[in-house]
Amino acid sequence: MSVRHLDRLLEPTSVCVIGASDRAGSVGATVWRNLRAGAFAGAIHAVNPRHATLDGVACHAAVADLPTAPDLAVICTPPGTVAGLIEQLGRLGTRAAIVMTAGLDSAEKQAVLDAARPHLLRILGPNCIGLLTPRLGLNASFAHTDALAGDLAFISQSGALVTAVLDWARARRIGFSTLVSLGERADVDFGDILDHLASDEHTRSILLYIESIESPRKFMSAARAAARNKPVIVVKAGRAGKGVKAEASHTGALAGSDIVFDAAIRRAGMLRVDTLQDLFMAAETLARFGGNRDDTLTIMTNGGGGGVMAADAAALAGVTLGDLSEATRARLDAALPPTWSHANPVDIIGDAPAHRYVDTLQALLDDRASGAVLFLHAPTAIVRSDEVARACAPLVREARDRVMACWLGDAAVAEARSVFAEAGVADYETPEEAVRAFAMLGTYSAHHRVRNQIQPQPVDKFRPKRTNC
Repeated sequence: MSVRHLDRLLEPTSVCVIGASDRAGSVGATVWRNLRAGAFAGAIHAVNPRHATLDGVACHAAVADLPTAPDLAVICTPPGTVAGLIEQLGRLGTRAAIVMTAGLDSAEKQAVLDAARPHLLRILGPNCIGLLTPRLGLNASFAHTDALAGDLAFISQSGALVTAVLDWARARRIGFSTLVSLGERADVDFGDILDHLASDEHTRSILLYIESIESPRKFMSAARAAARNKPVIVVKAGRAGKGVKAEASHTGALAGSDIVFDAAIRRAGMLRVDTLQDLFMAAETLARFGGNRDDTLTIMTNGGGGGVMAADAAALAGVTLGDLSEATRARLDAALPPTWSHANPVDIIGDAPAHRYVDTLQALLDDRASGAVLFLHAPTAIVRSDEVARACAPLVREARDRVMACWLGDAAVAEARSVFAEAGVADYETPEEAVRAFAMLGTYSAHHRVRNQIQPQPVDKFRPKRTNC
């Protein structure tokens, strides 16, 4: 495992695109356009003997013609050309390359590694869609959209999932520190990237999509180090049956025992989720609610049905609904109608005006024993949902690590969702999903405690070593 030159890969100061083009629909044209469209402040160079300029930028005929050695090279040329280009880049002084080219056979991959090794040049790919480092304005990929800056990292064996997560996250204003498509992992793999991200000050939590692990010891060492510092959530595909066969055909490697992998993930202090929907839920939770460490949940709702559904989900997930303290109950008695639930879930009754939401939420947040608060709302004709959201926004903005939101409905609550999203509050489609997200963080904390346990050492056979004084 080595982080050598990964800074050149993930945080370059200059980039060149080899195979840059203006041919619509080509990888080279898409990468060049994405790179140019971003806010990347470093030098950008193009290499293609068929063009003198691209978008007003000088285009060089060969690597040797580049004015300086770029930190990062992005290669979008046919398989047979890649090893030679790596050799030329290495001699020039480049120390990281993204090989987007697909279709390299085993001999060509080995030739690429042999060309890179003397220069300690790191290779991402081949057969990947690239990477994005949003805080640098770097989009060295052929993804269809850019990413917002944030502190969540996503590392994926599948390029398709990178683009899916990008599309989903942008609509929800979720930002990333980095997104990496690993492709076929001829050199840089999960262990390398995890080792780098473990100490990356710009990354607060990490999401992984994994199909197979070729270097288990290396991966586990990096995973334990990363999970010691920040949450690491894993989706592991290829669990059984045809999924295993599909994974093997996709990556050319066997998945291994799923039971063993599951146990290893827990022991490393990471958390595994099962589906793509859970991956999206984890991204929302880590980005906006990841700092929460409460053991109990308080449900606040304007409808008894939503509260009952959330309470049922909590019981099934093993989530504790805390008892209201006497002081908080007294405050709620003063703020709510006599018919309120007088218990958790806190039902503030369906005719609640905006100030009733504010008073209830303030009382719960003022009492640290209330734990995390699940804010449940169903639209009514009494008050507009967006009016409720705006009234509560100052409170939730200051306490977003304690508040989860579930705006039941669609068009009627769309603006309210947007207001809470602007305030940085985690949002969920259903009460069950919100409770599952809270339980997920609790499971992560439990795994983290297991990871930190010191194994007891037997002392019955201990004999001190005696020396003559």
